[in-house]
Amino acid sequence: VDLKECLQSAEFISSSDGNFKVLEDGSVYTTSALSLSAEKKTFTILLKDIQEQVQKKIHVDLVKEEKKTLKTRHARDTVLKRTKRRWGPIPSVMIENSLGPFPLQIQQVQSDTAQNYTIYYSASGPGIDQDPKGLFYIERETGNIFATRAVDREQYPSFQIICFATTPDGYSPEVPLVHTIRIEDDNDNAPYFTQDLFEFCVPENSRPGVVVGKVIAEDRDEPYTLHTTLKYRIVSQTPPITPAFSLHGDTGVISVLLPQLDRELVPSYTLLVEVRDMAGQPFGLCTTGTVVVKIEDTNDNAPSFKQLQYETRVEENRVSVEILRVSVVDLDEPGSPGSGAVYEIIRGNDDQAFEITTDKNTNEGILCVVKGLDYETAKQRVLVIGVNNEAPYVLAPHSQQLSQSTCSVTVHVLDVDEGPVFKPCLLRLDVKECEDVGTAIGRYVAEDPETGNSEGIRYRIPPGQCNWINIDDRSGEVRTVRVLDRDIGEMRRGQCNVTVLAIDRNGKTGTGTIQVCIIPGNKNFPRIAQTDYIMCRDRKPICLTAEDADEAPYSAPFVYRITDRNLASMWKLTPHDDNSWYLSPKSDIPYGIYEIPVSVIDNGGKIGENIVRVNLCDCVTPTECDGRTRQLTGGNVTLGLWAILAMILGSLLLLLILITICGCCGAGVMHRQVTDDCANHNLIISNTEAPGEEVMDHNIIPLQNTCDQGGYGVKTGEQQTFEMVKGRGHTLESVKGAGHQTLGSVKEGGGQPMMDTCRYSYSEWHNFTHPRLGEKVHLCRQDEEQKHSEDYLLSYNYEGKGSLAGSVGCCSDQHEEEALDFLDQLEPKFRTLAETCIKR
Repeated sequence: VDLKECLQSAEFISSSDGNFKVLEDGSVYTTSALSLSAEKKTFTILLKDIQEQVQKKIHVDLVKEEKKTLKTRHARDTVLKRTKRRWGPIPSVMIENSLGPFPLQIQQVQSDTAQNYTIYYSASGPGIDQDPKGLFYIERETGNIFATRAVDREQYPSFQIICFATTPDGYSPEVPLVHTIRIEDDNDNAPYFTQDLFEFCVPENSRPGVVVGKVIAEDRDEPYTLHTTLKYRIVSQTPPITPAFSLHGDTGVISVLLPQLDRELVPSYTLLVEVRDMAGQPFGLCTTGTVVVKIEDTNDNAPSFKQLQYETRVEENRVSVEILRVSVVDLDEPGSPGSGAVYEIIRGNDDQAFEITTDKNTNEGILCVVKGLDYETAKQRVLVIGVNNEAPYVLAPHSQQLSQSTCSVTVHVLDVDEGPVFKPCLLRLDVKECEDVGTAIGRYVAEDPETGNSEGIRYRIPPGQCNWINIDDRSGEVRTVRVLDRDIGEMRRGQCNVTVLAIDRNGKTGTGTIQVCIIPGNKNFPRIAQTDYIMCRDRKPICLTAEDADEAPYSAPFVYRITDRNLASMWKLTPHDDNSWYLSPKSDIPYGIYEIPVSVIDNGGKIGENIVRVNLCDCVTPTECDGRTRQLTGGNVTLGLWAILAMILGSLLLLLILITICGCCGAGVMHRQVTDDCANHNLIISNTEAPGEEVMDHNIIPLQNTCDQGGYGVKTGEQQTFEMVKGRGHTLESVKGAGHQTLGSVKEGGGQPMMDTCRYSYSEWHNFTHPRLGEKVHLCRQDEEQKHSEDYLLSYNYEGKGSLAGSVGCCSDQHEEEALDFLDQLEPKFRTLAETCIKR
């Protein structure tokens, strides 16, 4: 089927009938045995261009052909049968770099259908019509495949060609065959090293077996064959001495072989190594390479002096001067820590007058004088100098311990005319604080080293130093020129260094230093830190603590004394610790403020006078005592200003309270026209003992309090009583007549009521009020139509047993419901309550 004519860019080809398969070139094959009937077979080929989204169909009609063509197509049976086929041979093999003769036959492909048809063979793919073109071709009639020239396997390891079998009219009875031609490797490539030069390092004196490095070689021939099985070996060693290294034949690892590698003898080795394929067989191909092994230095050689004895000279009193250079020989690598010299003075430098250092550039030892030498003391000095390396020693196997190299240096001291010398060069002088100006504090003299005496030497202090002292120019006596106080300016440090010059007859000078140190003195008085105290009725002792700005031994311990004899007889002092004493009264003295003179004596005998003010107050805590005590001094009692002011204010307050009480009582004794039942006309004062029900009605009639103090409840033992203090109005017990029974008549049975006590039990009060409440409840809150109010009795929560407050319901215990005129004459303090309880 010509597919390109239908759709040039077809990417997807499929058949609607699974019994047929369509190849890209348009060939149609059956996928299984197919029986053709008299009817024609029809199926559809579907072509798709996915990118362009184009789809086309080709309808194929398969009909039975009756015509037979000689040698072109034999008659077919109705049923096709699968037989043994030769169309799929095994892959072909061609030897690499084959010598021919060419063309060289390498394979033949045949189709079993050649028994029935005339078959022509063709092929395409790499080596035929693709690069490398023309390497292979196939005979059209026989199917023989030939090679035209030699092939390099490293370039073309294999080829895959596609073989076709067709009839002269273009029919393809066979599916295209993919045939592989493999190029068999020939050992035509020698192995090669990955580097032109291998360089390795190994420390000297390394033990045998230490790995030095690894050489790597490669082979382009076919892997995992003898052509690429490599073997290594050392061909030669430079220098040609005892072999120092070994080379592993399979891995190429180089190891130490010689037990002693000495860098000082052989700094490096050059090895010629060989790699050979074919597992090292003599006929294998080989290549050589170069390996350089450098021996790294270790500190296995001790430095040694070039000379064992040195002599040098130096003038006395010269300092910071170089007097000698010493050198050493070290076989280790120059510039490395193993060859760096470290010098030290082993003997002869007890006074630390000499110092030796290393010159990093030359590795020499530099001997210097750092402290002046005295010819008169020693005319020559002998030093012993030793040398070591910066790095620790690394000993070779089976070697002996290295010893330190030493040399001796004789230093001759030359005599010179030198100036005076102070002995000591630093003199410490201690001066007591606050000493008088001109106080002699010491003497500082110098000697002539030549004569050993101080004759003819003058002294002076150069300017620009602390002006604390001066020195006598002939005797060297040192005196103060100022009062030295550690609390002033620059003297706070407590010391000062003064440089002194000594000048002999020849003008030679010497210097010395005086260190003036100010010693703390007893210049401050001790004082008590806190002097005001409050002592309550428990009379707990007071702890007095003193302070002294002086330092020991002019401060603690302190001694306390009471200097006033009168107060000393009333108060006493007892020690607590070095700084504190207790102050307490000796007996039961009166309350008041005492000013006690107390003297404090420090450890240096200096006395500090203090006044301790003690407020002896009748209190529990000190906060309660504010201006309520009398001041006592020397046993006499006087009133302070605050006490007088407090008394005046207290009197005014008391007077105000009395006026207020009289005003309230005056309002209660006014004559009013009231009923005869006092119990019903008093407002009874009661604490709320339990929450009650809130009454919002303003028509409740209150009880009027006509007594001076009102009533209050008293509970004694198991009996509760009600006490009413009577005033000028009618009281409960005074109402006896007019047909009314009063509480007083119930209790006494008639006569004058008891005005002194007015105390009734709860049962008596209840018996008096209960029958009258029933009578009043019918009159309570009747409107104009004489209808009873809905609020007859109000229920309240329980307010406690025996509550003397009574009920505050809507009913009032009045003889007459209209006798309420007295409510208009209440005092201001009761009007608010009345307005709340009654609806006007």
